[in-house]
Amino acid sequence: MKMSVTELHHLYRQGTLTPRSLVAQLRPRIDAHADLNVWITLLDNRELKPILDRLDGHSPDTLPLFGIPFAVKDNIDLAGVPTTAACKGLDRLPTETATIVNRLVEAGAIPIGKTNMDQFATGLVGTRSPFGTTRNAFDPALISGGSSSGSAVAVALGEVTFALGTDTAGSGRVPAAFNNIIGIKPTRGRWSCHGIVPACRTLDCPSLFVIDPLDGARISAVLDGADPLDPYSRDGQCKAFNTDQLRIGVPQSAQLKFFGSGEYEAAFQQTLNHWRELGASIIEIDYAPFVEAAALLYEGPWVTERWLAAEQTLEQRPETVLPVIAEIIGGGGARKAAEYFRAEYRLAALRAQAAELFEQIDVLLTPTAGRHFRISEVAQDPIVRNSELGYYTNFMNLLDLAAVSVPAGFTGQSLPFGITLSAPAFFDESLLALAQRWLAGRDQPMGACGHRLRDRTPLAVPGRIQVAVCGAHLSGMPLNHQLTSRDAWLVKATRSAIGYRLYALPGGPPFRPAMVRDVTGGAIEVEVWSVPEDRFGSFVAGIPSPLGIGRIELEDGSMVSGFICEQGGIQDAEDITEFGGWREYMRARQSA
Repeated sequence: MKMSVTELHHLYRQGTLTPRSLVAQLRPRIDAHADLNVWITLLDNRELKPILDRLDGHSPDTLPLFGIPFAVKDNIDLAGVPTTAACKGLDRLPTETATIVNRLVEAGAIPIGKTNMDQFATGLVGTRSPFGTTRNAFDPALISGGSSSGSAVAVALGEVTFALGTDTAGSGRVPAAFNNIIGIKPTRGRWSCHGIVPACRTLDCPSLFVIDPLDGARISAVLDGADPLDPYSRDGQCKAFNTDQLRIGVPQSAQLKFFGSGEYEAAFQQTLNHWRELGASIIEIDYAPFVEAAALLYEGPWVTERWLAAEQTLEQRPETVLPVIAEIIGGGGARKAAEYFRAEYRLAALRAQAAELFEQIDVLLTPTAGRHFRISEVAQDPIVRNSELGYYTNFMNLLDLAAVSVPAGFTGQSLPFGITLSAPAFFDESLLALAQRWLAGRDQPMGACGHRLRDRTPLAVPGRIQVAVCGAHLSGMPLNHQLTSRDAWLVKATRSAIGYRLYALPGGPPFRPAMVRDVTGGAIEVEVWSVPEDRFGSFVAGIPSPLGIGRIELEDGSMVSGFICEQGGIQDAEDITEFGGWREYMRARQSA
């Protein structure tokens, strides 16, 4: 069973699946992977009953995440379920659910349980847990990545549709890359941290793991919104860059590090070639400000925030804190205020340097990690290996960047390789749309279950509206200039979902078609165009009756604006559905 929102909602609408039957099917799948140490707590039937009961009388048409199963990293509260942060000494039985979990449940999603993690979210490895090392979805001898290890592996194995993690230093991106899924690290403060055990309270972000960018967009929309219960919550204006003239910044060759992995180095060079084929300009930038900012996270005074988060446990039950965690954060309490201010002054300068670099580029592209280590390699030198994993991740929240980790193929040993796309705050939607554009042209299997995304419709970006056209506005047709003159660009040629009829309206030239929703119909050829928001109104104003703009479902399950016609408008029209599209009809008309 494919686990994306689109596919599950399709099965729900067909009546071949219910939320209760889905949950029943998932438990054996989870049990089959018990040796991978993915979960800490699974909700039992008693705990799931009220969540499932509240879905009665609803459907995918009334709740955006109706019946969609998800996992919760075990530093995020779910009322009545222990929160451990992978520390058996953390005495936390929450009576209140974290804001982000509550928003998901209110939208119809089903929490399946709490996932394993690196203790106190301190680590990028997935090996620092008293509940066992979380094993990689592809090779149990390799690290899964952390700290959101269980959440990433659960998605990769198809045990849930999506999972919540957190990301302070890379915890929402490294495990995504190592398990061949998408990891979304939003703009800091965009998603609420209320109800999350802090790692570094001023830097923490919830994160999201998915296998489909469309799922990422849908779930992000549910998570978005300021929260008065989180003092670091904030709103901001969505920003966009022109994906047609994309400027990609990459570290200078001498600044790239792969820590002895020739396969990862080759995979990154191949990735750059693919971006060039997509028309992007590759620009080498000085990566030094990012490296220096990354070093501040653990070598500077921000480690004191980690000490504060674990202070009570360190003092009262020190035996429950893993030695490597105690070594990393134990000295945080001795830091002086002067150290913090010196570091903050330097960080302000580094932020200014990074901002100047982003004037020259739209997005920064790096490997998500420079190398994929074996569990045994991490055990030999845990702190150094972890530091190497943070080379491309640790600076993100300090520099106030948004980021998406996205699969970029496999090495010669058939292991996943991932890249990270990052940009300044509030470019979140643009980064996710860019990730989907990257995946749409590749026959890239996602996760460990082979879910493929080829030919998916690219996501819209802020400031632009996607509109589907089916007739005289198609490329090369008489009215296409009404789009191109408004700085619109072609996103994709595709088809509608099954269930539409196409009619040729009387009159012309120009001759015009009309699409009508009809369950007895078929799939119709369309083009999706991206139109600037400030020019969409004038475009719509020129549409003559009986046509109008409504919502059209595409074959991949996404919804876009498009030309539709009411049933009354087709009284004297000719049904041309059999041609499958306007171009074929016009060819037949001209040759008749």
